[in-house]
Amino acid sequence: MEKIVESLIEKVNNSNQVTDEIKKIFEKAIKNTFTTTMEATDRGDVFVITGDIEAMWLRDSAGQIRPLFYIDSDEANDLIKKVIQRQFFSVDKDYYANAFNKEANGRAWTHDDITDFESDWVWERKYELDSLAYIMQTAHLYYEKTKDSSIFDDEFIRILSNVVDQIELEQNHENSPYEFVRPNPEAVTETLRTGKRGSPVAYTGMSWSGFRPSDDSCMYQYLVPANAFTVVSLRRLADCLVDAGKDNDLANKMKKLADEIDKGIDEYGKITDDDFGEILTYEVDGLGNSNFMDDANVPSLLSLAYLDYMDKDDDLYKNTRKAILSNKNHLYYEGSAAKGIGSDHTPKDYIWHIALAMQMMTSTEKSEQEEILHYFETTHDNKYLMHEGFHKDDPSQYTRDWFSWSNSMFCEAVLRYIGLEMIKA
Repeated sequence: MEKIVESLIEKVNNSNQVTDEIKKIFEKAIKNTFTTTMEATDRGDVFVITGDIEAMWLRDSAGQIRPLFYIDSDEANDLIKKVIQRQFFSVDKDYYANAFNKEANGRAWTHDDITDFESDWVWERKYELDSLAYIMQTAHLYYEKTKDSSIFDDEFIRILSNVVDQIELEQNHENSPYEFVRPNPEAVTETLRTGKRGSPVAYTGMSWSGFRPSDDSCMYQYLVPANAFTVVSLRRLADCLVDAGKDNDLANKMKKLADEIDKGIDEYGKITDDDFGEILTYEVDGLGNSNFMDDANVPSLLSLAYLDYMDKDDDLYKNTRKAILSNKNHLYYEGSAAKGIGSDHTPKDYIWHIALAMQMMTSTEKSEQEEILHYFETTHDNKYLMHEGFHKDDPSQYTRDWFSWSNSMFCEAVLRYIGLEMIKA
């Protein structure tokens, strides 16, 4: 699979816009993803491990293959299609699960979790709305790139219909069967915070999520960036179905659901800040409670321009972005080595390379982009790979030697910086 990305390595190496150090990191990072994390299975699809954990996250796998959308080749398209097939095969085993095994071997993050459903295919069953948005995104990006309607076969439509039904069901969580308890968790964020059903909510039009894309539990169960991402994924995949002449009824249902969620974000997902004016908040419950912050993992508030929910020049986005990149966000850290966003998933004062890549890709300022490129050059601790988080004052202190999703986000940021765009049919 390494040969698939050789054209991107060549384009970066031939660019005079980035340093030799960035070129070296790019080559090692992209080769790492496409030589160590992907495995063809006897089903004819491709299983993608997240990195140093041999399980496939729906979210991470979608992020890991992002560079393929910048390659105009049949080989790249075939690999994307096989990953999509694996994502849909996996989610059909358990629509509430976030991570899966290659085989029905019963391996799991822990066997102590108490849930309403068990499967030997499931590595972990933390329900994260973004997981469903990600597999829809990968599918619509593939169709927009290739116009290959063969992906929308009967099995795809059946599974997609179930995904949409679940998102709709979770607009009214009192009707949901989902329960989750991790007994004696090491951190409060490893289990739903106020019992097996999550914290109380009122109807907003948004869809409920148990956990954030960090795999940490939500404080309030309507996760605004995950809902925003879901709006985009529903609408664009629905448009693809219509364009391909497939299931207009399902497409219309998806658009109606997206409109309901979007209205909920507009009505409940905003707050007014004394310093920054009207901004989006991270989590709400529909009962008047709000949690303003932003986490390094995507979807985030910072990523909403990257995810095409908002324009970079939208005043609401600009205000929100300024607030995120300030001490209003308890996960924003400034140190002698770098400044950027971290996560409750890692220790205090640890900045994430994923968040730096997202900040770079949503920036309109060349100076900000160049500053982040410099951070990439100086915070990999001679590994020439991206980590999860690193200490703001000492990059030799970090979590995860290599993290494939982070490597791919860095690579995409570099590709965009040198002027490459996603391939469109």
